[in-house]
Amino acid sequence: MRHLEELPRFDTVEVCGSSPHGPTISFEQALIEVWRQVLVENAKVVVLETERYTVRQTAKRHLRQVDFLFEAKKIRGLEQNSETKSRWAQIARSGWKVMQFLSEGRYIANVVDRKVTVYRRGSGKSR
Repeated sequence: MRHLEELPRFDTVEVCGSSPHGPTISFEQALIEVWRQVLVENAKVVVLETERYTVRQTAKRHLRQVDFLFEAKKIRGLEQNSETKSRWAQIARSGWKVMQFLSEGRYIANVVDRKVTVYRRGSGKSR
């Protein structure tokens, strides 16, 4: 297996084709692809199936973010702010690339090193 530093860099990376029967990748695969394209490949545009989504930066902290759709649901991928007190910020400070995912104003998941953590609603715990 190649290390992340050895991977070629692209401005845009094509994931896979879409199907008239819905997405051909899972929710978790989509999150990993967004994380990889934004934080590992430093892409300016994320491509999920046949759709393209522009990567922007937040005004205050200049964190990378991208808004995209998965199964008609609006999702935002947001680079973890390493200056907060959360355990995810601590992981980011130690050198890992962390991306949080939000939908409808709530954190729903994150990706660290290709590992997805999906938050359960209401419990404050992850699965």
